Amino acid sequence: MAERDPYKVLQVDPEADPEVITAAYRALARRLHPDKDISGIAEVRMSELNRAYHVLRDPVRRREHDKSVAEARRVAVGPGPSASAPPARGRFDPRATEDDATEATLDFGRYAGWSIRALARHDPDYLRWLSRHSSGIRYRRAIQELLPDSAADPYAAQSRR
Repeated sequence: MAERDPYKVLQVDPEADPEVITAAYRALARRLHPDKDISGIAEVRMSELNRAYHVLRDPVRRREHDKSVAEARRVAVGPGPSASAPPARGRFDPRATEDDATEATLDFGRYAGWSIRALARHDPDYLRWLSRHSSGIRYRRAIQELLPDSAADPYAAQSRR
């Protein structure tokens, strides 16, 4: 069985201060102590908690752990794309055109980093949905300019009546 990430076990951010790590350990140790739960699960959780705290309380062990995690991610992902390499097939390059660079870009969801104009070319149905959704209110005017059909304006049918 693979060990869980110590930060997840202690429920702290990887950039947490040592005091926060110690406070999290103490709070969880009080809650998960085997004397309070006789089911046997608490013993397993407490030993996992102790291993995680052992790694994170010592600055040297914590640094080694962070380095090994960063190295594992780098190996798993592989080298990043070079600046001159074309975007991978099926992937969008947000630097595609100069017009797109000056336009509003989405900062959430599966199209984070995409401009509204590029998204209109790639997935207009998503923009129609976004114009009706509460998270797309701030983009509604730009979407209506790019997709002038009535489907992009959720209130157009009401105003014609």
